[in-house]
Amino acid sequence: MTEPDAPTPFRLAYVPGVTPSKWVRIWGERHPDVRLELVDTTAADAPTLLRDGLADAGLVRLPIDSVGLSVIALYEETPVVVVPKDHVVTAADEVSTADLEGEIVLHPLDDALDWESLPGTPAAQRPATTADAIELVAAGIGVLVLPQSLARLHHRKDLTYRTVTDAPESPVALAWPQDATTDRVEEFVGIVRGRSVNSSRGRDAQEPAPKRTASQKAAAKQAARAKAGKTPTPGTPRAASPPSAAGADAPVRG
Repeated sequence: MTEPDAPTPFRLAYVPGVTPSKWVRIWGERHPDVRLELVDTTAADAPTLLRDGLADAGLVRLPIDSVGLSVIALYEETPVVVVPKDHVVTAADEVSTADLEGEIVLHPLDDALDWESLPGTPAAQRPATTADAIELVAAGIGVLVLPQSLARLHHRKDLTYRTVTDAPESPVALAWPQDATTDRVEEFVGIVRGRSVNSSRGRDAQEPAPKRTASQKAAAKQAARAKAGKTPTPGTPRAASPPSAAGADAPVRG
């Protein structure tokens, strides 16, 4: 006898810095028979990957080219500036973009922040990637503003970071192809939105009990009364009720 084929996995793309581990764990608890497969991608490639059907859904950074995609925002990340440990800005717990005036601020081609106006002095050339920009910061070439999760991802012992209070935040969102809103996608949407396993909005929520017919209700009621000793079994004499307190003390009339 051949074993049934295993269900196809649910493919979840994610961009650098985003940590899907909590949602992966919940998925595994609710759907142990459906493996969740993580697909590593870049922020720039994520929209095309989803449109091409190479992942069922993806954790992305906004803004993105959302043509053909459904997108729901999840949370926003705090921006930080990465600097050498002996840099002057480390004297404060947080800084503003004005504090970066005169600094060479690196702007990699894969920058995740949606700047209206870049702070500081732009570098002569834009690094190709955030990883390249981190190397330049370590070499003392400039500083780098980016989402906090990316600063942690590229952590080095010789570098540190401080919050930038007025830099644009980095929204993280869940996206999927508009024409492929499957039951699995809707279930994952429920997970990232914090719905419980029995939520009425989840596709896998428990179905409500069917309504009972009038005869079923009457039978259930009769059974409950019989169990409580209120209804005698057919053919059995009804037990005499005990006299009330008033009846017990009343004189018997001749």
